[in-house]
Amino acid sequence: QVQLVESGGGLVQAGDSLRLSCAVSGRTFSNYAMGWFRQAPGAEREFVAAISRIGDRKTYADSVRGRFTISRDNAKSTLYLEMNSLKPEDTAVYLCAKSSASFNYYAPTRGREYDYWGQGTQVTVSS
Repeated sequence: QVQLVESGGGLVQAGDSLRLSCAVSGRTFSNYAMGWFRQAPGAEREFVAAISRIGDRKTYADSVRGRFTISRDNAKSTLYLEMNSLKPEDTAVYLCAKSSASFNYYAPTRGREYDYWGQGTQVTVSS
């Protein structure tokens, strides 16, 4: 059974930074692309960032490009999301997800391309 456990969320002020982590167990982490999504209250889940299995390709939502950085440590089976210059509109539950595919240079942006999800970590940005 695959398990994904997020951590690092919290309450911060606009302009601050946070680093989210996602520890993965139950599969060979380096075989799969990974992604971050977020869901704000009353809103649909939206794509944030994705990274290919060896980290040679990264994709970002327009709303976070230039502020957020996705990375991974395959030796530690851990996914990261460095979030800088946070804005109140970044407030959401952030979820990490494992892709169902293991293609090279593949960093999918659609939720249906992911088969396992974490429970999420809350990020709240005050103005």
